[in-house]
Amino acid sequence: MKILDLKVMKGPNYWSAKRHKLIVMLLDIEDLEQKPTNKIPGFLERLEKMLPTLYSHRCSEEVEGGFFKRVKEGTWMGHVIEHIALELQTLAGMDTGFGRTRSAGKEGVYHVVFSYVEEEVGKATAYAAVEISKRLIEGSDFDIESFIQELREIREKVRLGPSTGSIVQEAINRNIPWIRLNKNSLVQLGYGMNQRRIQATVASTTSNIAVEIACDKEDTKNLLEAAEVPVPRGRIIYDLEDLENTIKKIGYPIVLKPINGNHGRGATTNIKDWESALIAFDIAKKHSRAIICEKFITGFDFRLLVINYKFICAAKRTPACVTGDGTSTIQELIDQVNSDPRRGFGHEKVLTQIKVDAVTEKILVDKNYTLETVLPKGEWLMLKPTANLSTGGTSTDITDFVHPNNIFLAERIARIIGLDICGIDIMASDLSTPLEENGGAVLEVNAAPGFRMHIEPSEGLPRNVAEPVIDMLYPAGTSARIPIIAISGTNGKTTTTRLTAHIVKNMGYKVGFTTSDGVYIQNQLMMRGDCTGPISAEFVLKDPTVDFAVMECARGGILRAGLGFHKCDIGIVTNISADHLGLGGIDTVEQLARVKEVVVQSVSHDGYAILNADDDLVYKMRNNLDCKIALFSTKPNSKRIKDHCEKNGIAAIYDEQSDWIYIQKGAWKIQIEKALSIPLTQGGKATFNVLNIMPSVLAAYLRGFTVVDIRQALHTFIPSPAQTPGRMNLFQFKNFQVLADYAHNPAGFNVLKAYVDKVTATKKIGIIAGTGDRRDDDIKELGMIAASMFDEIIIRQDKHLRGRTVENIVELLLEGIHQMNKKIKVHVILKELDAIDFAIKNAPKDSFIAICSDVVTDALAYIQNLKGEEDKQ
Repeated sequence: MKILDLKVMKGPNYWSAKRHKLIVMLLDIEDLEQKPTNKIPGFLERLEKMLPTLYSHRCSEEVEGGFFKRVKEGTWMGHVIEHIALELQTLAGMDTGFGRTRSAGKEGVYHVVFSYVEEEVGKATAYAAVEISKRLIEGSDFDIESFIQELREIREKVRLGPSTGSIVQEAINRNIPWIRLNKNSLVQLGYGMNQRRIQATVASTTSNIAVEIACDKEDTKNLLEAAEVPVPRGRIIYDLEDLENTIKKIGYPIVLKPINGNHGRGATTNIKDWESALIAFDIAKKHSRAIICEKFITGFDFRLLVINYKFICAAKRTPACVTGDGTSTIQELIDQVNSDPRRGFGHEKVLTQIKVDAVTEKILVDKNYTLETVLPKGEWLMLKPTANLSTGGTSTDITDFVHPNNIFLAERIARIIGLDICGIDIMASDLSTPLEENGGAVLEVNAAPGFRMHIEPSEGLPRNVAEPVIDMLYPAGTSARIPIIAISGTNGKTTTTRLTAHIVKNMGYKVGFTTSDGVYIQNQLMMRGDCTGPISAEFVLKDPTVDFAVMECARGGILRAGLGFHKCDIGIVTNISADHLGLGGIDTVEQLARVKEVVVQSVSHDGYAILNADDDLVYKMRNNLDCKIALFSTKPNSKRIKDHCEKNGIAAIYDEQSDWIYIQKGAWKIQIEKALSIPLTQGGKATFNVLNIMPSVLAAYLRGFTVVDIRQALHTFIPSPAQTPGRMNLFQFKNFQVLADYAHNPAGFNVLKAYVDKVTATKKIGIIAGTGDRRDDDIKELGMIAASMFDEIIIRQDKHLRGRTVENIVELLLEGIHQMNKKIKVHVILKELDAIDFAIKNAPKDSFIAICSDVVTDALAYIQNLKGEEDKQ
């Protein structure tokens, strides 16, 4: 049994348009194909013993114990691995439950698909589930508990913290998209020009000066003191002499903390003697050269949270502690506290387990205690010097008990420092009376305050503190999104994408678009190459200058990782024909259609799926969609169009008899332009481009663009190397013509043939190549179509062989060519530029050369260079 491939889905994908976070494992169970679980002695018993919690898996039986029943009756190992992977994540604190196992079309090979919460954890469980299954078959052990702990540690390392996570979840609840920008807590909310950023709980609206002030405790204290805000007496110290002099001035007890510390790092409180002060001084020195030494204020530790300069909530914080019962040791008391089901590892639960560390041991030594000391009944022992939840502290919500004077004070402090998200630490007997009356003081002002104590307090009412953050970032009436038009299909995607982007740009939008040639931001090429996958889509959506996105979405990216966005406003599918079959588990055109369908399944409920009504597989997609439907067709009298429009549907139609492209809305027809007048049809020779024009026109109309603006955009979109590189680019040399096109599959060759058949020339010469990752019959078919449209053929070879040899590809092409025409003249010139050079330099007068290019940019540059040399003569 072995894993052949492992893919991570991050967006709408072939396996699920709704469940975006999936692990897709291609698994070969080898000889276990002949051994379902009921034929492996003791397998079920060992599985029940190792993972008894799998009993809760209902499986297809829809009852608890359903999965074990399936194992008992006999199921295949891929199915078992799916369930083990899901349960491992659940046991590690990441409850997730979607999975499916399907044959990959080859005996013993399966696609094992299961959901994940954190990508790294998901991948780790995939490999572990396979290993565990092997151990269960062999009857050997696997340390489940250690592995679960390992998963927890991975989770804590890679996941967003509770504060950032709460803001992201609130954004998700409001249908605001988000992108993680690094491995830590830097997150983009929204797309393009409408994006905002957060890092932990610092927002893109937060003043950098304010953060600097808050991080400098001396500046903070001076500003607050000058504003008559009560703060503890103290000063900044740098050495032991300063420490001694300050203690003499303010007296014990004192607090020592680094000037630029945060989250309690390096801080020691309630220091009552010189020996403890020396230890605390050394601890603080590890974090900062300058140290704050101030009077320790007695009372309780409170945190007030202010967002957008408005008081939101308050919490009373208690350090990790135990209370004696007169019989249990301190270690036993800690174990009892940690047994609370609300306590977990890191941030996985409401509370964090208490760990005994050097700080705890120092506290015990100061009290002449050890972990084996029996704590007297009723004695309260603080185990940490600060009340941070991450070290085992607890919080109690007291929002409803804060005195109005203290609320005013908190909001004023936020304004004084300039922090729009602000945590204010106060030491006082309580907050139900004004601070000036109870002798309390403001200890710190925190940029990036933690939200966990408010979201999940140990006691009291939880507060959705992420809500006011999103309210601040996106006030009522503002949008986080930008319009997205996504385009898929077999042929015509790039031309449709470029034309759509051109129309949108002409309407004044700043457009980012992705194509098989590259990524463009406002017509500037940013990335070169095939950029039709999720990474390229995210590139556009992360760009802060873009306010409209047009995405070409190809098969490869969808299968590799899913779409790079979760929802689009308009989805277009141009057509479906045989291409790339036999790759990635896609063996039929029906399966290929399901891949392309992901794009229109991702259209928002109020958006439109634009479907080719003349293509059976595309038209059928309408049955699986939860959005509005628009159609396009070259058959104005087809029943599909009539039925659609009779229901007040909208369609783009081409009437060949009148040559008009028009929009039909219900019974009304709105004329757009005659096809012959649109440059993209090249005077009627490239009427196949009407199938690319119609969905672009329809998308523009649905976006509210006027007919006049659409028509003008169509007239200014000229087929050329600049606007449609490698798509029907025609060069007029003195004695012959050269056409460069990206045709690379049978459907594309047939489209090219329709054009070439209309060309008048003394000789028609074609430069073709076979693509290595296609089936034998597909490559032969290319040869047959080429022989039917050209008088002479030059076979070149693609830059990437994709799993085949040059000889094999050439042989298959020749077989197809000779099957159609045994007498046709064929040259084999493997390098593309050499083939182009040969064809142009040997071109007969009034001939026509069609180049089916692989590396479009290189071919176009070479042709333009030869054309330039001719023009100089």
